[in-house]
Amino acid sequence: KKLRFVHVAGTNGKGSTAAMLASCLQAAGYRVGLYTSPFINRFNERIQVNGEQIPDDALVRLVERVRPAADAMADVPTEFEIITALGMLWFAEEKCDIVVLEVGLGGTLDSTNVIDPPECAVITALGMDHVKELGPTIADIAAAKAGIIKPNCTAIIGPQPHEEAVMPILAEAAERNHAMLVRDGYEMTASDRMAAVGGQVATLTTPNGTYEGVPIAKFGEHQAHNALAALAASEVVIPVNGPLDGDLVAEALSSVKIPGRIEQIRTSPTIILDGGHNVNAAEALRKAIEESYDFKQLVGVVAMMRDKQVEEYLGVLEPILSSVVVTENSWRERVMPADELEKIAVDVFGRDRVIKEANLPDAIQTAVNMVDAEDELGVGYGHGVLICGSFVTAGDARLMLEEHASPTMRQAMAVHQPAVDPDDSDQPADKAEDEAADNLEDSVSPDDFDVFDVLGLGKEQASDAGNAGTGTASADTDTDDSADAR
Repeated sequence: KKLRFVHVAGTNGKGSTAAMLASCLQAAGYRVGLYTSPFINRFNERIQVNGEQIPDDALVRLVERVRPAADAMADVPTEFEIITALGMLWFAEEKCDIVVLEVGLGGTLDSTNVIDPPECAVITALGMDHVKELGPTIADIAAAKAGIIKPNCTAIIGPQPHEEAVMPILAEAAERNHAMLVRDGYEMTASDRMAAVGGQVATLTTPNGTYEGVPIAKFGEHQAHNALAALAASEVVIPVNGPLDGDLVAEALSSVKIPGRIEQIRTSPTIILDGGHNVNAAEALRKAIEESYDFKQLVGVVAMMRDKQVEEYLGVLEPILSSVVVTENSWRERVMPADELEKIAVDVFGRDRVIKEANLPDAIQTAVNMVDAEDELGVGYGHGVLICGSFVTAGDARLMLEEHASPTMRQAMAVHQPAVDPDDSDQPADKAEDEAADNLEDSVSPDDFDVFDVLGLGKEQASDAGNAGTGTASADTDTDDSADAR
């Protein structure tokens, strides 16, 4: 009740939009809470204030505070409900001026939708995902997402691949709630995009004005539209007449960090991580790589969950991958076995372009070796590795590359000079709306692990905060089977 919110929902793009919005508001001097999912490497990533993750000791203390209430409830709360309560308590303790609150799943019945009307509701691109929980049609999904549009708020709507089916539903919800509607392609636009080193620049036009040459530290057309939505939401929160300060906007959008979303983690050789797992995410990934890089050889390292559209996902990426190394990530209960993934990959790529390495570290090493073998000049230019297929895969790889790379892999990386930099030519990028917004993983896995187990509480080690919140994304990501959609 004491907090102000911006509520962010969507199938694809909501996590990136939330992070960009938080960055804009923080640059403007606000104390900003950010609640997101999934995490990539540490559970604590999900609850942040001004970019700082909740400390382990605070997380344990709040769990100890919440647990008696949770245990006393006849209707046992879900994991996501408990985590949401932890976030709210932390944001209140930290006296946040504004909280950017990302929906877990859907909207209407999501645990985050207990808040009073937010300053604004942001709905990013909607697609066919979570039909088991939200309904079998895009109209059902749109109706669920529209539940975050509350009385007298501003409703900011990102580009919609299924606009004819989706927009009437969102517009009706806005009208019913007397909410102002700001739509991508109508009241706000992203134009004049150009690829640049480290991301892109674009002109962003909002109801308050035009921002020319805005640097955005992420690749892909979809990220320009995410930045646009974040900027429009910032204008709602920050009480100014006319556009925001251009230097503030440039600082915020050029410095935002969003792990696991078309993230270039190495330049020697170029190594890109992406956690997307559906066809829309693959389309966004492919388009961003084609636009921003000039690879002569790109080796894929792929591990996916068995319940995803594996063949379709691989089919989208096939034209940009020279070869693919299929492997497994750390979520043994859900990951597709490498043998099964290999069979599908062979059907898509052909036998001679597929290698199987069941161990992810071995798969990454194999890909790096392949890149090194083809790099006749030894400078890395035009050669890269793409690790993708799941946020669990991206999280596992990120930890390995940052903290646990083998001596052989470190040596292989060290022999290269900086590799493929994004194209900084003056040619404008394609301005067509990208149906594939970045897959911000509306599949959060809120119920697939025990938060008390993760924090070492409720059993023998209730007082042990030493390892609270650490681990890979495999504890909490890339699932949609039991998300909080009651």
